[in-house]
Amino acid sequence: MSSLFTHYVDELDSPLGPLTIVATEKGLCRLYFGEISTSQASLKAWLKKQSRCGDIIHCSETLRLYCAQLEEYFAGERDHFDVPLDLCGTPFQKKVWSALTQIRYGETVSYKEIAERIGAPRAVRAIGGANNQNPIPIVIPCHRVIGSNGNMVGYGGGLDKKERLLSLEGAIQKISS
Repeated sequence: MSSLFTHYVDELDSPLGPLTIVATEKGLCRLYFGEISTSQASLKAWLKKQSRCGDIIHCSETLRLYCAQLEEYFAGERDHFDVPLDLCGTPFQKKVWSALTQIRYGETVSYKEIAERIGAPRAVRAIGGANNQNPIPIVIPCHRVIGSNGNMVGYGGGLDKKERLLSLEGAIQKISS
């Protein structure tokens, strides 16, 4: 059974390039690296997969709060987000994403640590899968999860973006721009 939702979209210029922000009246539901024009096909595919029908409306005013908090984050003025979220995922994914929001700004943890935190110490690979499916990178800070050996591993936006985010937060030494 499909649900009818209006999805509001806007684009934000960031130090990582353009970001496409998507929210419903319930809250932020997607964040894509890239312009609206390049994110639209992925958004439509996701809406179909989630059985979400409805309009996609470009509306800067509706997304002002989300954009403002992201701008504050990139300016170094915000270390956490307090916006409403409208998450679609399995109970396991939502549990992982909730654990990710508990990682403090400027800190990193391993996939194994996340698995232990949620009470599933042998689910390290599944944690990686849930991280990969994170619909709201940056706000749900999956970039703060690294390999047990301290290496940068996997990031949907690319390792260069992960390194820039961790550098912005002071979690790793500044990298050359």
